[in-house]
Amino acid sequence: MTAAAKRLSPYIACASILFAVIAVVVGQFDPDPHLDPLNITISEYAVSDRGGVTEVAMAVLGIGSLVLLVGLRVAGAPVRGWPERLLMVWSGALVVAAVVPTTPIGHDLDLAAQIHRYASIAAFVSLPAAGALMVPRLAADADWKPVARVVEWVALAGGFGLLAITYVALPGDRVLIGLVERVLLGAEVALLSVLAAWLVRLAWRRSTPEVANFPTYHRFIASRS
Repeated sequence: MTAAAKRLSPYIACASILFAVIAVVVGQFDPDPHLDPLNITISEYAVSDRGGVTEVAMAVLGIGSLVLLVGLRVAGAPVRGWPERLLMVWSGALVVAAVVPTTPIGHDLDLAAQIHRYASIAAFVSLPAAGALMVPRLAADADWKPVARVVEWVALAGGFGLLAITYVALPGDRVLIGLVERVLLGAEVALLSVLAAWLVRLAWRRSTPEVANFPTYHRFIASRS
């Protein structure tokens, strides 16, 4: 990635996340009038979306998350180690899930659908874990401390979402699995959005010329008078 692209990475990441959110919402608008978004997953909904909007949104979100990671590293954010690895898992798993579709509703899972399922699980698990690991690091960093508590809240929401979707998918007989999955995805996108928005703020602040040091300036004028 070029130096210019690295400088623009916070803005590219924000634009990617915004595009993905809008595209997912658009993709939910009635690809099939018989589908109930409260009881089917986003992946199952995407199979019926002949325009492929949902898959594109997933791929863009995955790529945008990688760009966000580049921006975080360039800005010196405390993400190295496991948070960085988990963000990479999230990004790669999203792209895989977008490229490898699941089977239509009512069909047996083939190999591609199995790959899609495990990629989705990896994505859903990795991002809340990355957020939880970031919290103490952000709290100890002067630049990132203001958003540490918000990251903690959305990571916690993602953790509860994981517990809920695990229950719904196994003993819960998939009741309202679509609603639970969308709430979980909302929490995870919120986590990315907080990081991206604060990264943009830091990049903007660092690119703005510092205000003149007025006390020093006044002492300089007084010494000349």
